[in-house]
Amino acid sequence: MMAVQLNAWLLFQNAQAHFGQTEIVSKAHDEVHRYTYAEFTRRTEQLMHALDALDLAPGERVATLAWNHYRHLECYFAVPCSGRVLHTVNIRLARDDLRYIIEHADDRAIFVDPDQVATLEQLAPALARVTHIVVLGEVPRSTLPNLIGYEELIRGRPERYPPRDIPEDTPLGLCYTSGTTGRPKGVVYTHRSTFLHSLIVTSAASVGLGPGDAVMPIVPMFHANAWGMAHAAVMVGAKIVLGGRDHDPASLVELLIRERVTIAAGVPTVWFGIADELARRSAKLPDLRRALAGGSQPPTSLIERLRAEFGVELLQAWGMTETSPMASVAVPKEAMRDWPQDRLTAAVRTQAGLPLPGIRVTIRGADGAETPRDGKTMGDLLIRGPWVIDHYYKGEGREQFTDDGWFRTGDVAIASADGYFVIGDRTKDLIKSGGEWISSVDMERAIMALPEVAEAAVIAIPDDKWQERPLACIAVRAGHALELQRVRAHLKDHGFASWQLPDRIEIIDAVPRTSVGKFDKKALRARYAVRP
Repeated sequence: MMAVQLNAWLLFQNAQAHFGQTEIVSKAHDEVHRYTYAEFTRRTEQLMHALDALDLAPGERVATLAWNHYRHLECYFAVPCSGRVLHTVNIRLARDDLRYIIEHADDRAIFVDPDQVATLEQLAPALARVTHIVVLGEVPRSTLPNLIGYEELIRGRPERYPPRDIPEDTPLGLCYTSGTTGRPKGVVYTHRSTFLHSLIVTSAASVGLGPGDAVMPIVPMFHANAWGMAHAAVMVGAKIVLGGRDHDPASLVELLIRERVTIAAGVPTVWFGIADELARRSAKLPDLRRALAGGSQPPTSLIERLRAEFGVELLQAWGMTETSPMASVAVPKEAMRDWPQDRLTAAVRTQAGLPLPGIRVTIRGADGAETPRDGKTMGDLLIRGPWVIDHYYKGEGREQFTDDGWFRTGDVAIASADGYFVIGDRTKDLIKSGGEWISSVDMERAIMALPEVAEAAVIAIPDDKWQERPLACIAVRAGHALELQRVRAHLKDHGFASWQLPDRIEIIDAVPRTSVGKFDKKALRARYAVRP
């Protein structure tokens, strides 16, 4: 076989050669920007020349502090194709974490959206080694020195850049975890891992993304490579729709309908909002053939509502920053095609899914032995594969890896006889009451099936007698009320034992979220653990 290096140029050149007329659409506030792959590739190669002119050495980190738009997409390819490392910085992280990761990554240039320049000003002490700050739009007034506009930077540069034969094990990107337990840790993606992950996203075992699709990654481009959607779309020449920072339901539904989006991906909260907006408009999404939810487990009620009311099949995907991030998708098997919908939902749609080709998972008990695939026995989820990390940046987090080459995910999971697995909980979120474990995820899913409930999170609170007891924090839908006895009766009807039922609920406006859209139980524990 030919010794072809699996690198970003293989992704980029395919779009350049075969899909020049395909559109890339970006929305920023009320403005819509459209151009073609032909224009995208010309501008991206101009940016490659500009990076050379900035005297950035191969392997140096070039950060982005940006939303989902076409200039960010140009950075996605220009930085690694010119031999540098793209560091996508999570805009939603706390200022202290942002300061830490910019210094930890040793970023030398930062490409920043105009509305994030003020954030950089607050981080000025961390920018001592940053030599260039490029504004992805109009340059605002700022206390930062030597800001340059993106268009000025690339203007007049050559439109063709000699392809580089970059070794496939070269670092391509750097993304930090959200730091829910300690400091964020850096995850390095190589050219090879990104190529293989992009290839699997095009597989029907995953997203099934192809040249005839219009893909809308609602997930931010600063989070785990937008779940691999951007790289895979360019790889196959699919139309790309980017929503900027305006991810309100009305804007999303407008784009989904007008741009005839066929594949979209976002966290469950996004799909809740889309469902409500579709109901308000009495509208449907006839072109949407595959909708993915990730980040947290979508409740059964949401899955059933999208299918029954709008004809949208919501597939659950599971992964982590450390897995690039796609590791499994809940796709039904051929033998299930005649199953009734309620059986499919219970057996497939509420699962984390089937491991993607190339990914191996094992669920191990406290004794280190693999748990039985009986649909009820919980164990620690471990994973390995060609786009799963084998170390963190700068060698940190060694305790996450086993001696026999597996990554400890920190999730507790349950395997079924059908080959699917479900996330039972994060290890730190399990509730131990009277020596027995209670899954907060299972309880949340059941509570969110109540029609009065918008969303719910369950946490452990200290108890003198039982060690820990579950507390249900519930956001109630407008115009509804909810009492503890209603919640307890509902949970009992859904198979929870009397000792598992919460002794207390708290009605809240909304469940707090982390920077990547997951329920922030750390914030809830801080709020309620010290209260009587």
